Amino acid sequence: MSDTDLIPLVEALTRSRVLCVGDVMLDHYVYGRVERVSPEAPIPVLRVERESRKLGGAGNVLSNLHAIGAQGCFVSVTGGDAAGREVGTLVAGLGGIEAHVLSERGRTTTIKTRYIAETQQMLRADREQAAALKGSLREDFRRMVEEVLPHYEVTVLSDYAKGVLADGLAAELIATAVAAGHRVVVDPKGRDYAAYRGASVLKPNRRELGEATRRPVGSEAEVIEAARALIGEHGFGAVLVSLGQDGMLLVEGSGAATPLAAAAREVYDVSGAGDTAIAVLAAALAAGAPMLAAARLANVAAGIVVGKVGTAVVHANELIETLVDRDTLAQRKALPLPLALDHVARWRRNGLRVGFTNGCFDLLHPGHIALLSYTRAQCDRLVVGLNSDASVARLKGPDRPVQNEQARAAVLGSLASVDLVVLFEEDTPLGLIAELKPDILVKGADYRRDQVVGADFVESYGGKVVLAPLLPGFSTTATIARLAR
Repeated sequence: MSDTDLIPLVEALTRSRVLCVGDVMLDHYVYGRVERVSPEAPIPVLRVERESRKLGGAGNVLSNLHAIGAQGCFVSVTGGDAAGREVGTLVAGLGGIEAHVLSERGRTTTIKTRYIAETQQMLRADREQAAALKGSLREDFRRMVEEVLPHYEVTVLSDYAKGVLADGLAAELIATAVAAGHRVVVDPKGRDYAAYRGASVLKPNRRELGEATRRPVGSEAEVIEAARALIGEHGFGAVLVSLGQDGMLLVEGSGAATPLAAAAREVYDVSGAGDTAIAVLAAALAAGAPMLAAARLANVAAGIVVGKVGTAVVHANELIETLVDRDTLAQRKALPLPLALDHVARWRRNGLRVGFTNGCFDLLHPGHIALLSYTRAQCDRLVVGLNSDASVARLKGPDRPVQNEQARAAVLGSLASVDLVVLFEEDTPLGLIAELKPDILVKGADYRRDQVVGADFVESYGGKVVLAPLLPGFSTTATIARLAR
């Protein structure tokens, strides 16, 4: 069975309509470097360089639904505090999402703060309050779910044991969703899976499965038997078990068991991988996929996201790129900016220096090769900004470019010195440089330092600007002129 047979399913995800219900939280990341030990105690001192805040828990499921192009609806509860308001802002910032985030005065919105030194997580600090919904808030929450159900096809319950789905509410919502014709996907917590009776598919990890069934789960056979016991006891349609480096294992109600090999190439951070898998699984089911195909795609998505640092999402383009067995690496190097930023962030967390240069690269000649080779020697990874066709025409005239942007990107991507190619539509790469924040910016020595676009910006945060020596006698414009004569 080839992975490429899943590509039409990825393309169908944009037609999926998924309702996501559960515990939302705020994921706060503090990044920096450790260069000394504190004189006050034998502990490392983190020199903070930057911070970020993202949706976590059920909010990360929603972010992943948005990233793959599915149409999502979100129902959750926050506290009436600053973190709760920030969650609301982040949800609204996704765009195109139907969101109903209720607020409860006195409730503490969960914040998970992770302190990360380069690629190593040093400490996690949680600020939270686990409390079940009570009285009118519980009724308002349930009524809201019932009102939106008819407009969606699959329901996700993302339970992080913070109280939103506690005290029997999960079972009530599952019964209501099933009665409305929904398949229900559950990311469970705790040991009592009776709370999720009747769900279409449950997605525990190996440890959670063992705790819930009180059975050994060390071997594949033991995992299968434990999953079958859950299905028999609680009427689940299927159980999809995350096995870490061993991939996943799908056990269906029919008794069929299918191992899914791990799809990860690099593992930097497993946080949020379960949210990604749940989102893709639910969207694939909503698109009409059989359970096995949906599970296979979820496994691929999880394998991608563990290669990223922090709470992260997977984009539809990444799924397709991973599924396609390409003949050359060049075809994987030309990426849209959001995916390129993911790669750059991963390189930086691994301590790699990122270089940048740009140009039209219309007819690639030895001068270009020399420039790119020189630039790559200055850094660990090289990103090339490539003028789009429209940008080249404005800069060079209506008869340019000779080769379109896809052809130029493919040729650049075939070079071992180039790690990524990113198109930009503007006349200059200043906006792209501002997004990428390269450690090293390189242009040819035919420029002066004050003529290099982005030089002041790169140097403002400690980056370096380098003028590369030129290989004389080569010019795209001169070559084209000679051909015209």
